[in-house]
Amino acid sequence: MSRSEPLPRTVRLLLLARVVNRLGAFSLPFLTALINTDHGASLTTAGLVSAAFGLATIPSRLAGGHLADRIGRRTTIVLGLCGCAAAQLAIAASTSLTWAVAGAVLLGLAFELYEPPSQAIIGESVPEQQRVRAFSLFSAALAAGGMGAGLLAALLGRWDLRWLFVTDAATCLACALLIHLALPRDRPEPPGADQDDTAVRPLRDRALLSVLATGTAYALINQQAVITLPLALARQGLPAADAGLLFTAAAATTVLAQPLVRLPRVTRLTTPVALALAHLLLAAGLTGYALARTLPALLASAAVTSLGDLLVMGRIYALVTDLAPPGASGRYLAVFGTSWGIAATLAPVLGTQLLAHAGAPALWSAMAALCVLLAALHLRVAPESARSPRRRAPRGHRSTTPGAAPGLRR
Repeated sequence: MSRSEPLPRTVRLLLLARVVNRLGAFSLPFLTALINTDHGASLTTAGLVSAAFGLATIPSRLAGGHLADRIGRRTTIVLGLCGCAAAQLAIAASTSLTWAVAGAVLLGLAFELYEPPSQAIIGESVPEQQRVRAFSLFSAALAAGGMGAGLLAALLGRWDLRWLFVTDAATCLACALLIHLALPRDRPEPPGADQDDTAVRPLRDRALLSVLATGTAYALINQQAVITLPLALARQGLPAADAGLLFTAAAATTVLAQPLVRLPRVTRLTTPVALALAHLLLAAGLTGYALARTLPALLASAAVTSLGDLLVMGRIYALVTDLAPPGASGRYLAVFGTSWGIAATLAPVLGTQLLAHAGAPALWSAMAALCVLLAALHLRVAPESARSPRRRAPRGHRSTTPGAAPGLRR
């Protein structure tokens, strides 16, 4: 299958379902604002509540990978989406800070269940040469829904922040129904299929751990631009709901820039070079956040940052899928996905403290400097693929290709 051929039907249906889900997925960036305004909590307390959410997403992501490889992709996705809907409604109906915190933790425990199976379906349904394109389109599908989501957030957020969570719950349920009806039925594992599970140990895979370390730093930067942005705008004298407009600009850029991902000059870039370029774009956009004082300048910065995110997302998930042994992509993607949970735990605390003591320009400048450091690091340590000379197979795995060099999985 060439890079230009249509993607499989299962992948296209999954992309459509995630567009529906993403249309309402704008509530999370406003969780700290809801805790701060509706429940009268301090910035520090609001940051700690968001951190509790982020901490809960770590076991959620790992459970999602385990369930995806055990009970099936479709079942795990539907379970996660229904759990998210219940938690969103609990947050919207909360009458006290205690109930809001309970809803936030429940949301974290359900929030990442559907990510590993979604990513595993994409990674396993397309050949290797199409994975970067498929994951880039996955990001574009989320962004397409995000364009409407940002506008709805700007509208509903001015009315009542709680309606953001109600709408998010509704789209979660709609997505769950679409997944249940459209995706093929899960096939149970045949007897004895799990006998090789002891050999699948992602945390012993040095290449995956390297990607996990740099991915966590990237996720921390990304989460600052999501979770902390509404608060940063408010401290600059702009409406917090204007973050929805910035999210819309970023989403539109992700969709419109898809042809750039397929340009020969871009596809020929090695993974380390592509990731380094992506982080330099992120640094430029975040520097714009630090210097901008008007909404148009902030919108331009959001677009530049989105270009960097687009390059990262397509490459990084294709790389992790390539590193995974057959049948273990769900668990490999789940372990890598804990980077988002770690970042979601640290980002609210770090962001609110930097905002409170140093201000928004210092926050964005620090994140831009971290991007430059990551760009240099990727050129030195990022594996190109499972066949990269930097790649060393995890213990317990043996080459499946006759004549392959010891220590390399082909």
